[in-house]
Amino acid sequence: MARSNQSTPAPAPKPKKRRWYHQIWDVFQMTRKADPSVPWLMLAILLGAIAVGVVVGLLVNDGAMLWYFVVLAVPFGVLGATFLLSRRAERAAYSRIEGQPGAASAALGTIRRGWNLEEQPVAIDQRTQTMVFRAVGRPGVVLVGDGGSRGSQQRLLEQERKRTTRLVPDVPVHLVQCGREEGQVPLPQLAAAVRKHKKAITTAEVAVVTKRLAALGKIKMPVPKGVDPLRARPDRKGMRGR
Repeated sequence: MARSNQSTPAPAPKPKKRRWYHQIWDVFQMTRKADPSVPWLMLAILLGAIAVGVVVGLLVNDGAMLWYFVVLAVPFGVLGATFLLSRRAERAAYSRIEGQPGAASAALGTIRRGWNLEEQPVAIDQRTQTMVFRAVGRPGVVLVGDGGSRGSQQRLLEQERKRTTRLVPDVPVHLVQCGREEGQVPLPQLAAAVRKHKKAITTAEVAVVTKRLAALGKIKMPVPKGVDPLRARPDRKGMRGR
């Protein structure tokens, strides 16, 4: 009986499992490209922590205690350097998406629980490419303008405020402009600016308001997918070890 000349294809190699330190390294590489001073600042923090340990050990005036404080200072130095990397990585991520259509939506996506966010714009001016995104939380309804000029954002925000007020007349409506012009909120500070408004409605009312506003419909316009500053930040669980 003739043997078949067809050979069995070799199984595809399994992808290597990415661990927490791989994620930290990727974040470090990305941040270093955007901010070359990061490695030196991290090293300075680590050496500074060690120097503090040496000083404390010398003040205790005990040779054995000197090494104890030096060893104790190393984890604090690593923690400080990691915190710096996290902050600089976040800044680098925002700088990469700032100015792109839908960047405000990505920044709003970093807001934690308690808010209902619309990923797609609820209003848009095709001529100026100005968009309005909506967030509903305990402070009420927050409308965020993105793109275009300050004037075009203000006009579109006012139009959307009127539409929103007709549907939920007793709910506060806040307007926030995202940008670098005077009176606008820079993209890295957008999430904090939305959260800082005082609470005015209950959690149950947030759900009711969200359902009512859904009747306004959504604007079907593509916005950048996968643009999320959080993805460029170090894995906090990974940094602590698993």
